[in-house]
Amino acid sequence: MDVIAAANARAAALRPGEPGILRMEVGQPGTGAPRGAAEAAIRALQSGHSLGYTEAFGLPSLRTRIAGRYASHYGASVEASRIAVTVGASGAFPLAFLAAFDAGDRVAMAAPYYPPYANILTALGMVPQLLPCGAETRFQPTVAMLEALDPRPAGLIVASPCNPAGTMLEPAELAAVARWCHANGVRLISDEIYHGLSYDVPEATAAAHSSSTIVVNSFSKYFSMTGWRIGWLVLPEDLIRPVERLAQNMFISAPHVAQVAAEAAFDCTDELEANRAAYRRSRDLLLAALPEAGFDRIAQADGAFYIWADVSALTNDSPAFCARMLAEAGIAATPGVDFDPGRGNHFLRFSYCGPEPDMAEAPARLRRWLRA
Repeated sequence: MDVIAAANARAAALRPGEPGILRMEVGQPGTGAPRGAAEAAIRALQSGHSLGYTEAFGLPSLRTRIAGRYASHYGASVEASRIAVTVGASGAFPLAFLAAFDAGDRVAMAAPYYPPYANILTALGMVPQLLPCGAETRFQPTVAMLEALDPRPAGLIVASPCNPAGTMLEPAELAAVARWCHANGVRLISDEIYHGLSYDVPEATAAAHSSSTIVVNSFSKYFSMTGWRIGWLVLPEDLIRPVERLAQNMFISAPHVAQVAAEAAFDCTDELEANRAAYRRSRDLLLAALPEAGFDRIAQADGAFYIWADVSALTNDSPAFCARMLAEAGIAATPGVDFDPGRGNHFLRFSYCGPEPDMAEAPARLRRWLRA
């Protein structure tokens, strides 16, 4: 958020004729909601219906469509009764954590990681347990790492594709992690928010491999609906009623109009796949051009829209490095310290979900800046 504010201030201060700021700091699709989703929302608003509270777990028709995606996309059977529509993935995590864990429980996760995992757990009285991961495991946890944990944690969070590294667990690796967790009484929470945005590694859902897993997903990334605040959980049978009670008390329901739009988004495949193709073109360009610009230690960017760069050869202070990059090169990127407190000073994250021309321009700017 600090980088976004600084980039906004820098853009506002530009003089006429100066090059614009290339925004590579934010994890928000540059496209808006698909046209069909927006049109469905307009029709709902014009219908005269109140669009009041829905059931706590959402519109039955939306839950059915989400369940259908598991059959069509993964070949997995997920009952609509196990789907809980939430106020974005951000609303899903507190529900999952409160239902699955008690105060004082340790929940493991790979480092680097999405910062709210640890922040929400800490706010709820739980204890994040970081598993330092590197390029040798594609910044993902392994069963061998989990076997070494003594005592076992109460839970494990995995993300594939992950933020910030954009790497994925191969389907067999995800299956092995899910089965290990189930066998060892470790509650797996699988963050699948970037599904739909993968390029080389096949997508798999942990729900297909463990009946005790909680899956988190959202309409924010692939469906390009960040501000609509609509996500979902796939719940194991034992947590359906606890999560429902929590949701009723904490949120009542996700916004009704957003649920209508989300259901329509499932019929917008052509537009959504065009967005994905644009991200892939930007990814491929950056993977080829960033090493030539001086960023030659980058993670295997299997999915999402991020590139995780090891900049230890250039700096040991990524926040200061990113501040200079913004001021001198006009490129906003995110320092790694929030994603990995122990090693983040040596990393930064580039996001490539912005306009393609901006992403294409970035390597040349970076090359000129580093050689100046």
